[in-house]
Amino acid sequence: MVYLDYAATSPMSEAALETYEKIAKKYYGNAASLHEEGWMAKQVLDNARAMIAYIAGVEARGIYFTGSGTEANLIGIMSLALASKKRHIITSMAEHTSVHAAMNALERMGYRVTRLPLQQNGLIDCALVERTIDDDTCLLALQHINPEIGSIQPIAQLAEIARRHDVLLHVDCVQSFAKVPLDFIRHIDSFSCSAHKIGGPKSCGAVYIKPGSRIVPLFPGLTHEKGLRGGTVDVAANGAFAVAAEACSNQINHRHFTTLRNVLKKRLAGNKYTLLEASVQYPGICGLLVHGYEGQYVMLRLSERGVMVSTGSACDSSHETGTKAIMAMGASVDEARQFFRISFGARTTIKEIEILCEILNDF
Repeated sequence: MVYLDYAATSPMSEAALETYEKIAKKYYGNAASLHEEGWMAKQVLDNARAMIAYIAGVEARGIYFTGSGTEANLIGIMSLALASKKRHIITSMAEHTSVHAAMNALERMGYRVTRLPLQQNGLIDCALVERTIDDDTCLLALQHINPEIGSIQPIAQLAEIARRHDVLLHVDCVQSFAKVPLDFIRHIDSFSCSAHKIGGPKSCGAVYIKPGSRIVPLFPGLTHEKGLRGGTVDVAANGAFAVAAEACSNQINHRHFTTLRNVLKKRLAGNKYTLLEASVQYPGICGLLVHGYEGQYVMLRLSERGVMVSTGSACDSSHETGTKAIMAMGASVDEARQFFRISFGARTTIKEIEILCEILNDF
């Protein structure tokens, strides 16, 4: 089997699996309990929190563990928005489903949401963002790396715009945390990340909210994670999350991913495939259009041959309208249906890309 869907999820690393088992067996107490077993579990959880914060380059007291990257986006966006007296939010048309879900909920509460397109180069127009800000704008909510085409948004520039206009900035870092430097991190107000994208367990993520920020819990009265969310925290999962994040951040995969991407590009050159390239590109995510076929057909045919790819974000797999990213760039629904995605992990080899291309070239 050739697995090329790492942007959807990654297999747990051996270190993360070993850590999870060790903590689950030895530190099984509820980290909110006041007895010794609870205290020991809390120490493990606090160590994991400190490691996640260290990798990101932020204060540990701003890290809140969540049940997923989706929950992290919901909490980060809505907690900041609900605490503001302003009622206008700016996001993009290409955001993850969880961001759109938060926007839909806020619109029902009376907020005004502006969803901006992407340019043909896959990036948001910073000048357009700035022109869209008005006196009632409280929040920008934008992704760092797009999960479908791999475009890297200019977050540092957007953070400067947000600061100039006294607007908060939430960044979806689910595809970038521990994979690329987050040089902008101290200039934003919140970000989301997820464990299973980097070799950690599923149902585990985190949101960072800058200490001192005004926030409103989505469900007041809860007690875990300083009242920001409910439910007993999975100490073992978050310990494994921290170990996976440390290992991922120590790996240098960009050169490897660039090599794999170039092999893919060379082997499919002159054929019926178009590789979508942003002006600032993360090499580990390859969005393609297949002319004359639907991407879903390609994905199913590859699956029959033991090669796993996707037709975009797994959270959108049941939607028939295709990927949000290229539609945000102006593509039609029919063009979007031709889309499929290949994404790499540390284990991906050149041989696997050659196998993929051999099958694709037989279509």
